[in-house]
Amino acid sequence: MRILSANDVHQAAPMAAAIDAVAAAFARLSNSQATVPLRTRIDTPAHDATSLFMPAYLAGQEEATTPALGVKVVSIFPHNVSRYQLPSIHALVVLINPETGQPIAVLDGTYLTALRTGAASGAATRLMARPDARVLALFGAGAQARTQALAVCTVRSIERILIVNRTEQHADQLRALLSADGIQADVCIAPSSAIALAEADVVCCATSTPKPLFDDANVRPGTHINGVGSYTPHMAEVPANTVARARLVVDQRAAAWEEAGDLIQARSAGLIDEHHVVAELGEVVAGNVPARTNAQEITFFKSVGNAVQDLAVGQLALKQALAHDIGREIPL
Repeated sequence: MRILSANDVHQAAPMAAAIDAVAAAFARLSNSQATVPLRTRIDTPAHDATSLFMPAYLAGQEEATTPALGVKVVSIFPHNVSRYQLPSIHALVVLINPETGQPIAVLDGTYLTALRTGAASGAATRLMARPDARVLALFGAGAQARTQALAVCTVRSIERILIVNRTEQHADQLRALLSADGIQADVCIAPSSAIALAEADVVCCATSTPKPLFDDANVRPGTHINGVGSYTPHMAEVPANTVARARLVVDQRAAAWEEAGDLIQARSAGLIDEHHVVAELGEVVAGNVPARTNAQEITFFKSVGNAVQDLAVGQLALKQALAHDIGREIPL
């Protein structure tokens, strides 16, 4: 069995390759080439925490695709930082040989989760954002925010990044990390969401807030929004009125209507119904549905996360690790 640490995954799966892998996986998901049950959620009330168990199978029905089987376990313990000086998210990805059922790899899922989430937004931005997009407004300053910025900068020539975050210290730390990542854009801390949205062509929301991060009136025509932070019906990063006037694409319809508070709350307010979702991302990747219809349209990609992303990036990382002898091989 191959063991890959976070650094190993970082080395084996660069963002550009991860974006391509995730886009292809979403196309297979929307083309009924994947089996992905709704994830199982177990709450730990004493710690305001949640653990998610996410199995998936990707079929290989074409010569260019390889079957993949596996599961991700991810735990979100929001008080870890203050109580234990530990990250709030821990995760593990297990890959299984789809022909024999033999476990073949265990990968650090904490970095992989951030990478594949960023890659999904990168795939959506590549398809849905205006080609001339140059300014990114980034809500949040955690691990997810970092890979959101990396992904958007991979697919668009971003010249300016405006970070919106409650804690200036964390925003400063993110700015330093983006510089270390080689981001060439001018990275600034925005004094308010309104000021950031006044310039933004692309908006990435990567927070755990239960309430919308900005006012609908501040969203400019032509803006593309990626929402990846909210994953329960009681969380919503994007205002319901913005959801209602946006061209809406989701990672998977069933999961979005089960878990995406941004959509569920807008539906409860009578502003949208299920038909407001124009496509799954895989349908856009496959060219079956147009990503945007005009330059003035607001587009919104809502993701609650899907195990096909983990399989796709895990498979990519394992393939490169085996080719370049990255990680450790251990007997079970």
